[in-house]
Amino acid sequence: MGDRLEEFRSFREKMNARILESGHKGLQRFFALDAQAYAPGALPTRTKELMGLTASMVLRCDDCIAYHLLRCREEGCGREELLDAFNVALVVGGSIVIPHLRRAVALLDEIEAAGGKGG
Repeated sequence: MGDRLEEFRSFREKMNARILESGHKGLQRFFALDAQAYAPGALPTRTKELMGLTASMVLRCDDCIAYHLLRCREEGCGREELLDAFNVALVVGGSIVIPHLRRAVALLDEIEAAGGKGG
C-alpha cells in the first residue's frame, strides 16, 4: 500500500482510538451512530458507502473522501462505479468539487497501483 494510504489509515486509527478512550459519551455515541449508519439494512453497505463518498465530495472533506473511497473498494466497487459516483458529486456540488475530484482520482490510482481493493 502506498505511503499516503498507510499514513492516512494509521493516523485515522490512532486518533479515533484517542478520541474514544476519552470516555466522553457524546463522542462515543456519535462514532457508534456513524458505524451503524453504514451497516447493512434496506440498502447494502456498498450502496451506503457510495452515498457517503458522493456526500463527502459535495461537502469537500478530503479525509472523508479517502475513507469512503477505500471502503467502496473494500466493498467491491469498480472504477466505473466510482466514476459514476464522482460524476453525481460533481453535478450536485458544481465546479468547486473539481479539486477534490482530482485528489480522489489520484487516490484511486494509488489504490489500484497498490493492488486493488485498498484493504
